[in-house]
Amino acid sequence: MLAGMSIPPTPGPAIHVRGLEKAYKELRVLRGVDLAVAPGSIFALLGSNGAGKTTLVNILATLLKSDAGTARVNGFDVATQAGDVRESISLTGQFAAVDEILSGRENLVLVARLRRLKDPGGIADRLLSRFSLTDAGARRAATYSGGMRRRLDIAMSLVGDPPVIFLDEPTAGLDPQARVEVWQAVKELAEGGTTVLLTTQYLEEAEQLADRIAILHEGRIIVDGTLAELKALLPPAKVEYVEKQPSLEDVFFAVVGAGR
Repeated sequence: MLAGMSIPPTPGPAIHVRGLEKAYKELRVLRGVDLAVAPGSIFALLGSNGAGKTTLVNILATLLKSDAGTARVNGFDVATQAGDVRESISLTGQFAAVDEILSGRENLVLVARLRRLKDPGGIADRLLSRFSLTDAGARRAATYSGGMRRRLDIAMSLVGDPPVIFLDEPTAGLDPQARVEVWQAVKELAEGGTTVLLTTQYLEEAEQLADRIAILHEGRIIVDGTLAELKALLPPAKVEYVEKQPSLEDVFFAVVGAGR
């Protein structure tokens, strides 16, 4: 998890990527990625394993350098203004960064103290309330359910109020109920003005959460639009007895050309 003292967002897209490329020896992972994410929106990056989702997020989070192209986060260039980017973001990876020995509240207080923020206890209490964890705040995180632990992880990433948050496969390995809990937490982030870039393999997750969806396939963005725009890529539904609207799953397999 990365974050720091938040700084005011700048005008324009919260995330702006042009021609981004990355290769590992002969393996070209990113082959010229373009995307723009509006401030305060949820943008879902959808793709199979190996599509390049995590590589893209790591470049945007300044953990990895691209081979070509440009990327700006909160108005800052990830290559030349990495410190400003880090102050603007939080990254929550696929595995929760929660200390299970500590209580939920102690985890939050620890992060606030590490970031040298005033009133760590007050910050912790507000985040516990925001993520419906107040009653569990004094309990050790080891006793939390998967959904509770993931909500605490996201709450920890919000200490310092970063304007942009990256969620890399936030519901991987969670049961359906826990996934719904995390979905609600993500929706509340955007409602509060936070920009969210979400990577996922779950089509339903993107369909439920995202204002815009991009499909990353073999290192390229092959479609990018709202759910309605993506569904419009398919032929109109045939009306027989019941009209069946295309799902995001239908769109995904149609554009990547994979069989089911």
